[in-house]
Amino acid sequence: MPTSTGTSMVYIMSNMEQMNEVIAFYRDMNGMLTFMGAYPTYGRGTGTKKVSPATANDGIDPLLSQGSLSLSRDGRFLFAVNAGSNSISSFIITDNGGLVLADVKPSGGAQPNSVNVFSNLLYVSNVGNAANHYASNITGFRVADNGRLTNIPGSTHSLSTINAQPAQVLFTPDGSKIVVSEFTTDRLSVFHVNTNGTVARPIINQSNGTRPLGACFLSSGILLVTEVSSSALSSYSMSDNGLLHVISGSVQNGQQTACWVAITSNERFAYTTNTLSGTISTYRIDDSGALTVLGHITSTPVGTPAGIPIDAGVSKDGRNFYTLNGNQGTVSVFHIKDDGSLIRLQVAASTNFPYFGSQGLAVL
Repeated sequence: MPTSTGTSMVYIMSNMEQMNEVIAFYRDMNGMLTFMGAYPTYGRGTGTKKVSPATANDGIDPLLSQGSLSLSRDGRFLFAVNAGSNSISSFIITDNGGLVLADVKPSGGAQPNSVNVFSNLLYVSNVGNAANHYASNITGFRVADNGRLTNIPGSTHSLSTINAQPAQVLFTPDGSKIVVSEFTTDRLSVFHVNTNGTVARPIINQSNGTRPLGACFLSSGILLVTEVSSSALSSYSMSDNGLLHVISGSVQNGQQTACWVAITSNERFAYTTNTLSGTISTYRIDDSGALTVLGHITSTPVGTPAGIPIDAGVSKDGRNFYTLNGNQGTVSVFHIKDDGSLIRLQVAASTNFPYFGSQGLAVL
């Protein structure tokens, strides 16, 4: 899909408590990164604080989500969550890859942690907080041509339970449904999107494995979901009624805590970042959506300070894989070989910004 800019970029998010920022890197023709600048969201992050007590408060992966930083599908806009100030920010992406703040709006709940866009429709997931017993929801917005956000009346909807912690909100490829991975209930809730932008009550599916977190769709509609407890990846087909059917169930990669997932542009390979192992695993995807583990590689070079990979993405040309090392605020850059294996090229950083507690990555 053509984008509004000819410049290739990688964006990460600082998640800083005082002022959240989006950090921008140029991508050259070989995929290597050069620091460009930092852009305030005019909202606050959580720093190293976790959005809930569901996992250890170790400062890594504080938002416990995939999609805290998300691009529009046409590449015109970038959206960020501000979990510390209960808001979302929208940016216009300029021709040189820089960002111009377009809007900041309340997220419709407490501690937003994931955002996704289809056409001019945006949905954000809100974790809730201790004061409201972690009342969680998803809430919808319209995105105007200038990037401004308008809340859709009646769009806020609870998940399978009032305190089911969302890990990701994700539109289906045709935009007709939304899937939310629920980390604390081991469920995958599917919402039908109404013509007015609101959603119907969720169709509740049980995750094949425990602690589902990251998810992505193939263009065919096949859904891939990571499972943190067993460090596994499952694939599903989806019926028109929103019911999921397992294709490959909980294919373990032999590492620890597979949390995020990204696919290559040709949809032949998927990558999971295995946070506690400091590795990335490669999976083959066959034509039916069945999964096979091919191998893994460390996020940072052996013998250097170990990077803990969290958010990840693949360039649209399918040549490069990127992952944010949540304990360093660095970005590891890899070349994708024809067989799906990865060759590490770079660990990119800017020493001007405190990164610990950072989260979110988007590749343009």
